[in-house]
Amino acid sequence: MAAVDTARAHAQVVLRVRGLALAAAALPAAVAAVLLAGRFTGRIGAPGAADAAGWDAVRWVVCAVAALALLVAGLTARAYRRAVPPRIPAVPLERVEAPELYRLIDELADRLEVPAPSAIALTPDCDSWLEDVPPAGRQHEPPAPVLVIGSPFLWWMRAGELRALLAPVVAGTAASADPEIAAARRFLRSLDASLDSGRGGAPGLGGAPAVEPAAPRRGPAALADRLTRPITRRLLGACRGHAAELERSVAARASEQARAVDYGLRIAAQEQVGLAYAGWDRLLTRVALPAWRLGRHPAHLNAGVAAALTELSRRDRLADGYGTRLGDRPACDLLEEPGAVDRAVSRLAAELFFGRPPAGSWHELEWTDYPADVVDAGWRAGAAALQTALDRLAPQSRPGAPTLTRLLVRLAEGDGERLAAALAAQLARTTAPAPLLEPDRTGRDLLVDHVTAMVCCAAVDTAGGAPGLDWLDGPVLLLGGVRRTDLAGPVAQAVEQGQDGPLRAWLDAADVRLEKPVRL
Repeated sequence: MAAVDTARAHAQVVLRVRGLALAAAALPAAVAAVLLAGRFTGRIGAPGAADAAGWDAVRWVVCAVAALALLVAGLTARAYRRAVPPRIPAVPLERVEAPELYRLIDELADRLEVPAPSAIALTPDCDSWLEDVPPAGRQHEPPAPVLVIGSPFLWWMRAGELRALLAPVVAGTAASADPEIAAARRFLRSLDASLDSGRGGAPGLGGAPAVEPAAPRRGPAALADRLTRPITRRLLGACRGHAAELERSVAARASEQARAVDYGLRIAAQEQVGLAYAGWDRLLTRVALPAWRLGRHPAHLNAGVAAALTELSRRDRLADGYGTRLGDRPACDLLEEPGAVDRAVSRLAAELFFGRPPAGSWHELEWTDYPADVVDAGWRAGAAALQTALDRLAPQSRPGAPTLTRLLVRLAEGDGERLAAALAAQLARTTAPAPLLEPDRTGRDLLVDHVTAMVCCAAVDTAGGAPGLDWLDGPVLLLGGVRRTDLAGPVAQAVEQGQDGPLRAWLDAADVRLEKPVRL
């Protein structure tokens, strides 16, 4: 119970700061009321008294200070009331959609002797937390918080592992039911939200904004911001250390409570968290991102991360033991319709991590269509962009044929830098600001990607190659049904050093026809 007492002590300090702020705002008005009452009762500066003029001057000054203090206090209170604490977007999961999952969480809360979460939501990230819900209408007591679960956990973890992992999180609902801790948290959230409202919101998943940036304020609203922001910063500064200790104590108490539930299994589950995070990050950056660039969002990202991690367990000697756990019931079986839930979370992931698609609207993509709709289409688009850059650098009297021969000649003649610059300029003209997961790519990186795309197109068109999907690496070239991983080196030599010999040798060994036009 020591952690609970410590948390309450820090909450009381935060509430004391709030009380002192209210007292400071009300003090000038109280003094002004006393002086005015003394004037009317004749006890302080009565009319006709020798000191009446001096007391009248004091009253005017104090009343002016009180009016200013009340104005600033009113503006500050209004800013706190109107500020909306940012919430990371999540997919709500109704009880009818996951009765078994709700039952698992309810039983877990009952065993921990804490209030059950009021609802469950899924987030496209490898994390889980409690999201406090503000009271609605005239409701004085806020409902229990919402349990937000990282969706990759449900598809990769087994049901028992998920239960063990969520035990410390669910145990945190006890703090939300404590009146002093809840009041302190509401005050702190209002301060944070007020300060963030004028600068574009607080960060969400992976640094993405959780709310849309606010429009710049002008006129009276801007003046009010300038008056209230210093006060908010001072209040936050006075509370910051206690707020951190409050949350640390709450987490310590929740962890202590959860030790009685599946503690040994939780150690194994924590190992799966790191694995799930690595697989999720790799799936997003190497598999989902190429599809998002083309305006297509894979409909089952969570099923994809399970496939990627299963593939990793087959390849990695250190992951041999993971195969034995795959026979246990996966946590996604606790959902009534895992596919529908996966589809909703996958759409949210595209919107959060990439933003608006190039075409303006998303097209849903099944994994079976990925090789044709993403891999081949992406290669063709890259080859077309490279052909456009070639035509601009070396225009011909009929349009130049999109052949590998022409490309290799230009690279051997030292046009790599010019081609890289042309591709970078072309990309800057045709794309919006880079989304969150889009890596910074130099012109040389772009040229390597586009040359690789053109080589892959030629291999498909003239050597019987085929586009393929690798769960860990994304788009791949298959020749004779075998994935080719030896293309990167020859392409890099041709681009960076102008040495096309290794690439020509690779193309000759793969029976790729250099003189045949590439289909764009």
